[in-house]
Amino acid sequence: MSTFTFDRKLARGIQRITSSALGQYQSAVIRIGFSATYLLFLLRELPHRHEMYGPDAPWSWDMAQQLISGNQAFTTLMWSDSTVWFEIVYAVALLSAALLMVGWHTRAMSVLFMVGVLSLQNRNIFMGDGGDNVIHLMAIYLVLTRCGQVWSLDARRAARAGRPTETDAEDDGPRRSVRGNVAGPVLWVVLGLVLIVATVTDGLGGTWWLPVLFWALWAGQGAWWAVNRYAPHSEARTLLDVVANLAHNATLVVIMAEVCLIYATAGWYKIQGSRWQDGTALYYPLKLDYFTPWPGLSDILASNGVMVMLITYGTVIVQVAFPFTLFNRRVKNVLLVVMICEHVGIALLLGLPFFSMAMIAADSVFLPTVFLVWLGGRVTLGRELLFSRRGKVPGQRHADDDEEAPLHSGAGDHTLVG
Repeated sequence: MSTFTFDRKLARGIQRITSSALGQYQSAVIRIGFSATYLLFLLRELPHRHEMYGPDAPWSWDMAQQLISGNQAFTTLMWSDSTVWFEIVYAVALLSAALLMVGWHTRAMSVLFMVGVLSLQNRNIFMGDGGDNVIHLMAIYLVLTRCGQVWSLDARRAARAGRPTETDAEDDGPRRSVRGNVAGPVLWVVLGLVLIVATVTDGLGGTWWLPVLFWALWAGQGAWWAVNRYAPHSEARTLLDVVANLAHNATLVVIMAEVCLIYATAGWYKIQGSRWQDGTALYYPLKLDYFTPWPGLSDILASNGVMVMLITYGTVIVQVAFPFTLFNRRVKNVLLVVMICEHVGIALLLGLPFFSMAMIAADSVFLPTVFLVWLGGRVTLGRELLFSRRGKVPGQRHADDDEEAPLHSGAGDHTLVG
């Protein structure tokens, strides 16, 4: 009986991770959070883009080329040193971040977003901080997730076409004629031509995995479109769904492990520092002009020794303890709120808003599904109230704009992500 019960549980678990993309709301928040973070960063640095990554950067194009020839990093900015090419790459990075945030052709935009992030950051690796490193990694991970199934224009398009959003609306046509949407095939053709030129000219970096990833994504997208167009109910369609679900779920586990690793290493390294041990570590950055956007507020906090000690010790305790609380929902949620508040404090007190936004977006992988569904409902209600002058009754739901209601099984179940 025990063996039979174990087999049933194992079969049920395999069926769950292959039949659906888990953490749909969490992956959507990650998509929105990281794309919004990088979009705001690019907009803020728009006047200084030439000095950071462009032709006027102290780290010149020739110096970057020498470094990249050694570390074999990928960046499209090494394809040409012209100002026009730099402006094109910067504009594509901006546009892809904005379109990924709203979820327009999410799969293609996630690839362009990754290309934009890698191109700019690898052009001048000395301009980044911890937040940039997180964005760098998450841009790669997002490509392998089905992050457009909810809270996206793809989900809205799927709902209006009468298709379940769980069939991955961003794939440009499950059970839908391609005549109704030509943007997807056009994007696929254009990106394919760029990929061919980059491969021929050896412009995909010196690693083997990145060209393989690009070609696998491009070929897989073409196969997905063909199957959806000509055999939407075939076994091939089911197989593609299973592969996509497995990739999504595995990537979500990697993201969770990455977040735990970030906090664990940060916490254990802090323990080894003498200033963290005596409870005075917070005092010193509060006295640095570079990290005090609000000097008056920093002085008030730095003058309170008890508060400095509590925050210093509390930071270490929370970071070290968080990975061990994942299987206790209540404790995990409490520490999650504490860490989000900590990052809000870092943004305000130390003037690191983009680092904090990146970490909060990463933390959102652990937010409860029930809370995210509730939050989506509040946003929808606010939108209806805002546009109620058009004749829509506040609180009324319409099938045409119900992108927050996909087919979602087990939303109330407790997992690592919810």
